[in-house]
Amino acid sequence: MNRVDTATTTAADAALLVDMALGHLASAALRTAVEYRVADHLADGPLHPEELARRTGTRGAHLCRVLRFLASRGVFREDDEGAFHLTPAAALLRTGVPGSQHPGIVMITDDMYRRTSGGLAETVRTGEPSFPRFYGAPYFAYLESDDAARKVFDAGMAAFSAPADALVAEVYDFPATGTVVDVGGGQGGLLRQILEHHPGLHGVLFDREVTAVDHTLDAPHLAGRWSVEAGDFFTSVPAGGDLYVLKQILHDWDDTDGLRILRSCRAAMTPGSRLLVIDPLIPPGNDPHPGKALDLAMMTLFESAERNIDELDALLSRAGLRRTRLVPTPSPTSIVEAVAA
Repeated sequence: MNRVDTATTTAADAALLVDMALGHLASAALRTAVEYRVADHLADGPLHPEELARRTGTRGAHLCRVLRFLASRGVFREDDEGAFHLTPAAALLRTGVPGSQHPGIVMITDDMYRRTSGGLAETVRTGEPSFPRFYGAPYFAYLESDDAARKVFDAGMAAFSAPADALVAEVYDFPATGTVVDVGGGQGGLLRQILEHHPGLHGVLFDREVTAVDHTLDAPHLAGRWSVEAGDFFTSVPAGGDLYVLKQILHDWDDTDGLRILRSCRAAMTPGSRLLVIDPLIPPGNDPHPGKALDLAMMTLFESAERNIDELDALLSRAGLRRTRLVPTPSPTSIVEAVAA
């Protein structure tokens, strides 16, 4: 390699590092777009920054610079006349539309999460999550004490889960009849998709009362096919289900608490019952995967981690369960099916 090639490679590598170091600005720009609901204003067609500024109460030149940056990442598009358009990604920032990611972006760009991520270096040094250090309580205990933060979390998680819910309902071989118990199912987005795709099934949404009360199951075409039960999955879950579902639950907890949840499910299962664990699984190798970023978030928020398949198998085994299938989905999550060992 000659000097020019070496210098070019070095410059490219340096640019990569600078781009990563400025990553917090990508989050800030996205936060700005959702805060001023730019995507909603563009729903009827492209607008110039001056008109967007008038509608949003911002300064046109400054807003233009934010949208120009986002457009370089595929979120919005600037045309030759300087007007901004929605892209498929930007359309997901609209409010009140199917698949909207607006609540999820509001959640993950909140100061609470950005501040917690800023404590990553200290977490690596101490082995302890940074969230309690900043907020004086473990993450979920804090949400229980702060109603506004809990509502942001519940809405955000429902939004983030929605794109994968329909995929799970479609790609997994659900039984024709029986009862599905969605453990820690939040507002019921996944359970609703399962019931809509499989009309012979009944469902039980199981979560904390404060979360389950805002469920989305009360639709005329689902009448009589579901129930809601409140409780603590560390203690017990509804018994007698044919299929138990843990979607994005285990990754929130370390092995000790994860084992308690799995044992609650195992105790409720009857002969023939199955358990589905739906989480991102960390793949081997150096290729990008969303689970690797989520793993850092887990590290700073909780004493937990995204697991690889061997780690999940070991945890299932300790709970008296055995993996029978691994079903990938087009989303970052995989479906792990288990039965009593």
